[in-house]
Amino acid sequence: MSSSISQSQASEVSPRMERSAVGTAVGAFGIVAIIGALALLLNVLVQQSPRLGSGFAEWPGAVLESPVDAIRWFFGDMTEPQFYKSDLAAAGLLAGAGLAWWASRRNKRWGGAPLSYGTGLWPWILTAATLSLLLSNIAFDWTLAGGWQPTFVPFVCVASALVLVYGRGWKVCITGAVLGALTTTPVAMLLIATVTTPLGLPPVVANVLAMSVGAALTFLIARKLPWLSIPKPADTPTEPQAHTIPAPSTRSDVAWAARRVLSDYTETQFFANELASIGVILGVSIAFVLNPALPSYGSNLVPHIIFAQALTSAIGVVLWRGWYRNGGWAPTYVSLVSVAPAAVLTFNGSWLSIVGGAVLGAIIAPPIARTISARLPKDFHPFIGNTLSMAISTAIILPTLGFLSSGIG
Repeated sequence: MSSSISQSQASEVSPRMERSAVGTAVGAFGIVAIIGALALLLNVLVQQSPRLGSGFAEWPGAVLESPVDAIRWFFGDMTEPQFYKSDLAAAGLLAGAGLAWWASRRNKRWGGAPLSYGTGLWPWILTAATLSLLLSNIAFDWTLAGGWQPTFVPFVCVASALVLVYGRGWKVCITGAVLGALTTTPVAMLLIATVTTPLGLPPVVANVLAMSVGAALTFLIARKLPWLSIPKPADTPTEPQAHTIPAPSTRSDVAWAARRVLSDYTETQFFANELASIGVILGVSIAFVLNPALPSYGSNLVPHIIFAQALTSAIGVVLWRGWYRNGGWAPTYVSLVSVAPAAVLTFNGSWLSIVGGAVLGAIIAPPIARTISARLPKDFHPFIGNTLSMAISTAIILPTLGFLSSGIG
């Protein structure tokens, strides 16, 4: 069979691909426009904020004195990967995901993309991640006496990944929970103290490096544990494949791209569902209006962060849309939970940080993640490549933005 196509075939393919690009751009940047409008609305509403409760600065110390604050910190950890750190955002995340799960069990189309890539493992993923987070909080909450610590790290890495690779069951769940807490939080604290702080890099670099190191150690240990065995590939898919582009058409590509950008907001929790994402965005928005000094570390930059996240995801989805074809997947969420929000916080929400972080993150982070993940052992979950890409991309891009910012200034 010839590897070339005829001139008439080429004339058919080109317009279809052009329509696909246009439809994807319309859908993706349509979500950016909606999130942008929400960000503007939040900036207006916050002027009338009742300022309920104390600010973030007082929160870590209060955890040791107040069970209520400790519980709120625990739930806030569930959305710290998005840089939100809010118990209300966590309530939105869990409510949205729970609604999506209920809808999927009843074959409701409005439930969005199947949770956890259609594996059916979402309840086990949530249970394992929550147990690992609980262990992390119990074991390391004493460190909060000195201020913030990355107790959230286990919620979005080892335990969930182990379930996706080894399947359902309490043995897998508890093993992942314990190893996740033991191999990530202390490593993150060590890296913050010895690497990122001395180098002037944001803590996210240490956090995602700890996720990679902890996951690699866990999967090496898992090989030696007699009660763990990898099920047949047909039983437990480990690659994200549930949310793919349908046959090219403007309408389908608009809808797909809009849903994909929304799903990126909860990809880091291995949920990857639009309702869960809408829940977490609404939750952090409400938290911001009620008390802007609490979510996102009291930075007052929640509107800037959620907009930069939508922008970097949209650019990535448009740029790397070809990777989603034919059952594929692309790590377009990587910048959303690393480069983009870190840039906003580092440079205090300047336009250069919002646009520069979003653009550079979308261009650089997904290819690095894809390259690393493709070279991992088969019994290592590919998310390890994503977290390594977060560390590498953030460590490269933020100093670059700093140089550009000083040059412009």
